[in-house]
This record gives sequence, structure tokens and C-alpha cells, in this order.
Amino acid sequence: MTHKMKTQPILVPVDFSPCSEEALLYAADLAATLQFPLIVLHVVHDPGQAPGYYAMKGRKKQLRRMEDIAADMMEDFMNAMKKKHPDQPAMATAETSLVVGLPVTRILETAAKVKAGMIVMGSQGRTGLAHVLLGSKSEQVVRLSPIPVTIVKAKAKAKAKAKTKPDVRDKK
Repeated sequence: MTHKMKTQPILVPVDFSPCSEEALLYAADLAATLQFPLIVLHVVHDPGQAPGYYAMKGRKKQLRRMEDIAADMMEDFMNAMKKKHPDQPAMATAETSLVVGLPVTRILETAAKVKAGMIVMGSQGRTGLAHVLLGSKSEQVVRLSPIPVTIVKAKAKAKAKAKTKPDVRDKK
């Protein structure tokens, strides 16, 4: 491994979902083991036609910029992750970044800008019609990225619950 590779950060795009949590944990373990810096990225999806403001729930006629809300969400997400996983030194020292645009484009641009050595991102693992209609940002990043991309799937809590519940068919 060359010295140049040692200084390349691991980029972790997050959308604050359980999939993102799993990806961040995986990347934090990897970064700590390899002694790589960790950059956590959130892309505020602003398609251009939509105004860049959200109405706040519970507050009458108050609008806030999407970037401001996303920044608050990023701070809350990182604080919650650090509190849940105090044993993760890479997470404690992770740099955060917030950009606006189309997620796949901005992920790839940010990876190039920070000279990332790899990208670690979560995937919801949609299949069938949902995958065809919604596509997969992670799949697009894998196809277009010039650097390695690791996709991490969230642990299925529903599957764990299904295993612990008795099967109705067994009660004959």
C-alpha cells in the first residue's frame, strides 16, 4: 500500500436511513482499521423545478431552506450515531459535508474533489417493479465511479421478527 493511498478518505453518502447507519458503521470500522479519514456526505436533492424551501411542521406559515433543515438533520444523525457507537474513533473524527444537487452526480463530484479512495454507501435492496421505477442510486454510483464502491445493506429487522414468530401453518 502506498503512502498516497493511506491519505485518501473513505466517502460515505448518507440519507439518514437505517441503510445509511449500517454503511456508516461499516465505513467507520474500515477507516479505523486502515487509519483512513472518513467523510460523511449528504446530498440535498433539489431537482431545480421545486422551490428550495420546506414548510415546517407545527409552525404556521414558516418556511426554511432545505439546506438548513438538512444541516440540522446531519448534525442530529451524526450526534445520534456517535452516542450509539462511542467505540468508533473514526466516527468521532469524521468530517461532514452537505451539498445540493442530484445525488449520484454530487456523490461522484465530491469523491473526485476530496480525492476519496473509496465510497461506502447503503442500499435498500429494492427489487422488481420498485427497482425499475425508482432505480438505484447505489447501482448508478457503482457503474459510474472510477474508484471502488462498497454497498452495505441494512440488517432486516423484519426478517428477524419473522424468524421469531411461529408460523401459522404449523398450528394444525
